[in-house]
Amino acid sequence: MSTDSDTETDASTETEPKCGASSSETTTDDNASKCGASTGDPNPSSSDCGASSSNTVSSSEEEEVGSTVEDFDAEPGRLLAVGLGPGQPEGMTQRARAALMEAEHIVGYTTYIDLIPDEITEAADELYDTPMCGEVSRTEEAIDRALAGNDVAIVGSGDPNVYALAGLALEIIESKGGTASMVDFEVVPGVPAAQSCGARLGAPLVNDTVTISLSDHLTPMEDIESRLEAVASEGFTIAIYNPWSRKRRENYQTCCEILLEHRDPETPVGVVHGAGREDERVEIVHLGGLPDLGETDLVDMTTTILVGNEDTYVWDDRMVTPRGYETKYDY
Repeated sequence: MSTDSDTETDASTETEPKCGASSSETTTDDNASKCGASTGDPNPSSSDCGASSSNTVSSSEEEEVGSTVEDFDAEPGRLLAVGLGPGQPEGMTQRARAALMEAEHIVGYTTYIDLIPDEITEAADELYDTPMCGEVSRTEEAIDRALAGNDVAIVGSGDPNVYALAGLALEIIESKGGTASMVDFEVVPGVPAAQSCGARLGAPLVNDTVTISLSDHLTPMEDIESRLEAVASEGFTIAIYNPWSRKRRENYQTCCEILLEHRDPETPVGVVHGAGREDERVEIVHLGGLPDLGETDLVDMTTTILVGNEDTYVWDDRMVTPRGYETKYDY
């Protein structure tokens, strides 16, 4: 699940880095790379991805990959993309927990690192975190550490294959002239936000479901609008990720307008804020009331919105999307 929290942990220092790079200091600060990764300096005045925070990494500073496989002499280690699930420790799979316990280095967005249980972070040799928008720099950092001979886990909430960094990791490995097998790359799945939020709402995802992200950090808003138009006009349940941030409030309003053009205003909509976290809130509303929620603290980057299809209904404070059994069986 995406978040809009963007706080950095205190840097830790050591006299000898464990990643094989020629650096005398180990730190979680985003402007220092221990393995030759091309990281940018935090820019406190602006955000290129709509982050509601003062510390960001400029995407223009992240685009260039800094090193290739030829720059590393060590036998490569492993690289795992690990999904943490919804956020609470008990929501993490046993495979994810075991993978993190085995990792020498753990790399991730600061908020996601903070979600990892203390016994795991304390067992790691090193932690490396970046603030929001540092996707490329931290992914390359993880790859460089693996190429330098370390067993590395790059973490994210939800699942690594859902609006996350598994694909980016493979793209960067390829751009460096490497292969996935060179670093024994593996994806360790986690529970995606749509599923964890659906569980809080009842059974809204039982039939065909499409996910849409409203973040225009990487995808132009006109493309998001055209996809949403196509999906809204069909009979799918829709899971909406990244619905709102301070820099792109209009995306949320545009989304609501498109949905109301194609769906009945009485369509049930589930809104889950911070699933599995201390500030979790769950509400079921009608589609007609969704635009007004954009002005409340219920909808932000930690929120996932599930819009029912034409058959979805609310029963006993639960959303229910029929699968179609009633057309074949008597019950």
